[in-house]
Amino acid sequence: MYMLPLLILTQSFPLETMEKLKPEGAEVKPAMHRGLKGIYATPKGAENGMVMLEGVSLENGTIELEISGSPGAQAGGGARGFVGVAFHVADAKRYEAFYLRPTNGRADDQVRRNHSAQYISHPDWPWQRLRKEFPETFESYVDLEPGVWTKVRVELNGGKARLYVHGAAQPTLVVNDVKAGGGTGVALWIGPGTDAHFRNVTVVDRK
Repeated sequence: MYMLPLLILTQSFPLETMEKLKPEGAEVKPAMHRGLKGIYATPKGAENGMVMLEGVSLENGTIELEISGSPGAQAGGGARGFVGVAFHVADAKRYEAFYLRPTNGRADDQVRRNHSAQYISHPDWPWQRLRKEFPETFESYVDLEPGVWTKVRVELNGGKARLYVHGAAQPTLVVNDVKAGGGTGVALWIGPGTDAHFRNVTVVDRK
């Protein structure tokens, strides 16, 4: 039986300029961070912010990039430097995402450490609901430092999603029943009170 070949499309975004970027509720500009070129992004208000990657449509495949997050100068006490990547994006209100809480990675409180990496699906499944109804299922521990460039990779395959951090061979967080964002867009994701940096995005679409 003849099998159609797997179609693979790779798109790269160095993020050294604003080319092919569309901010949604975020202030964005090119910036140097720890000696490396990328973009700086922070939410405009108290809600999450996003930066859409224009021309990207992804259902199954991988997203790789380097991210850095730290609480902003005016952030409240609950800020954790929330930074990540959104996928299956329909619009700024409907999407799925993996994100990190960098200040939790080396906290003295073990419970906070266990909340270092998070999966969400907005608007129906924010972290508060997931933590209440499925404790310990959609978040996990990973060693992190605020403001440090961190390599992450997201793998999407059918109804499953996996988050890899620091180039590890094994995933930090495994989601076997994604809640579905309803779209195919990909975006950089920034939580409230965060100074975020992003660079070197590669999206591999496996159709």
